[in-house]
Amino acid sequence: MPFSISTEEKLQERIKELSCLYDISSIIAKQETIHPGTIQSIGLILKKAWRFTNDAIIEIELDKNYFISEELKEKTVFQYCEIIVFATRAGYLKVHYPASKYSENHFLPEEQKLLEKVASDLSSFYEKIKNKEKEAILELTAQRNDRLLILGEITAGIAHELNTPLGNILGFAELIASRTEDKQIKADISKIIQSAIYSREVVKKLMFFACEMPQNMEVIKIKPVIEQALVMLGPMFKKEEISHTFSIKDPEVSARLDSIQLSQVLFNLLMNAIYVSPKNGKIDVKVKNDEDFLYIEIADEGPGIDKKIRSRIFEPFFSTKPIGEGTGLGLSVVHGIVKSHRGNITTFENKPKGTVFQVKLQLTH
Repeated sequence: MPFSISTEEKLQERIKELSCLYDISSIIAKQETIHPGTIQSIGLILKKAWRFTNDAIIEIELDKNYFISEELKEKTVFQYCEIIVFATRAGYLKVHYPASKYSENHFLPEEQKLLEKVASDLSSFYEKIKNKEKEAILELTAQRNDRLLILGEITAGIAHELNTPLGNILGFAELIASRTEDKQIKADISKIIQSAIYSREVVKKLMFFACEMPQNMEVIKIKPVIEQALVMLGPMFKKEEISHTFSIKDPEVSARLDSIQLSQVLFNLLMNAIYVSPKNGKIDVKVKNDEDFLYIEIADEGPGIDKKIRSRIFEPFFSTKPIGEGTGLGLSVVHGIVKSHRGNITTFENKPKGTVFQVKLQLTH
């Protein structure tokens, strides 16, 4: 049978409940995020709202935050309510009484309703926090895309302007080389030709970033292209003492792509992964797909990417490698190729350590 309570006691409990809701609302209104101090404050306020305050033990879990007002030393009876965030369980609220002294009948129906109201308020508050975080990420992504778009336009202009003079330098240098017998002149001209060829390759990479390179789009199977890239990089894997795995959800999956440009994306991402991997490290290549998209993931066990520079890694000439070990164009070329295929490339942390690059491309229907 429910535990009896007088009218005066009911009024006192109602006042405590209203005070509890007001105090919790005041705490939530001042917070911009959930932290252990917030959870502790809410727990201590809840404790005061239950009829047998001295014996009530409050337990709260929300995301990675946990609070219990005192250690559970014996079996208890409790009231319970889940905290639901975006239709998913994110935590719970519990109010315990020691079972040796109380039964479930000592809890009031109004106390359960209070618990549900607090859980609802915490859900709304946490959803608001998560929405703000998503908005901040979207804003940063939009800013990054705008910056890359402007860089792409500038880069395309620079590449076009450099193509003609580089062609002239290379053409006239080859002409001089063919007409002279002087060994010193031939040696000097050879250096000019090699430098011009290198510069032309840089321009070609800039044009990849700016999506200015012609494409040969055709329906191809993905598995052979990736297997070929791994075989060709086999000696480098062996030299650096790094192993690799390859898994594919659907070995027959196909997409409309430029196979040469896809190979270039794979080479750049795999060579970067090899560069950052420790000795005896492992690189995992995974291919997944759903009804509309293909996902190629390359995961390394390196030091990861500092959050401070993550938004810049696809910019031309941005590199964390020592001077002389890279042009800073590898990832910008990857970004340009993926963008020209109407896909996107993202990075996220590989657990327990390292980085995952994910290329998302449209499937053929």
